[in-house]
Amino acid sequence: MRLPVIATHGHKGKALDLDCEQETITLLGFRGEQLGTLTWESVIDQILASREPKDPKEARTDPRVSLSVKVKYSTPEGKLFESRAGGIGGGGLFIESTAPPPVGTKLTIEFVLPDCPSEWLEAKGAVAWVCPKADQYTFSPGMGVRFIDISADARRRVMDLVRSLKGTGRSL
Repeated sequence: MRLPVIATHGHKGKALDLDCEQETITLLGFRGEQLGTLTWESVIDQILASREPKDPKEARTDPRVSLSVKVKYSTPEGKLFESRAGGIGGGGLFIESTAPPPVGTKLTIEFVLPDCPSEWLEAKGAVAWVCPKADQYTFSPGMGVRFIDISADARRRVMDLVRSLKGTGRSL
């Protein structure tokens, strides 16, 4: 089902395409080109997060930074890709790709951090959203990948790096 954007300032002429089979929502540009896709799960989570007051003791955020790191990932079919991540945080990373797999695809991921470029860290993730072309938020097409399984040590190392870069205001 396609819903035209007719009143939202700055986005008139775009459209939202709802795919009930895949449970995704895709933003389409003025000429019908795909600008990005989100799962219904991520939209629902965002709506609920914005209306449910959180207990400050339990509220946790996963900061992220723009950071270029080497990444390898494989799909469930065994296809292996090498790329780079343009951003990373405790919850996942943004992998640059001109042909990202569909939202929901499970990936096996390996990446390196700048402090130890010869040591590959491993994680499992799922494609949470895709950006088929560069836009105002991402400088490259690709996919946001949410970590679903990462060792405590690897996550700690990512978070330590993110905190140190946030503290200096630098990005790599």
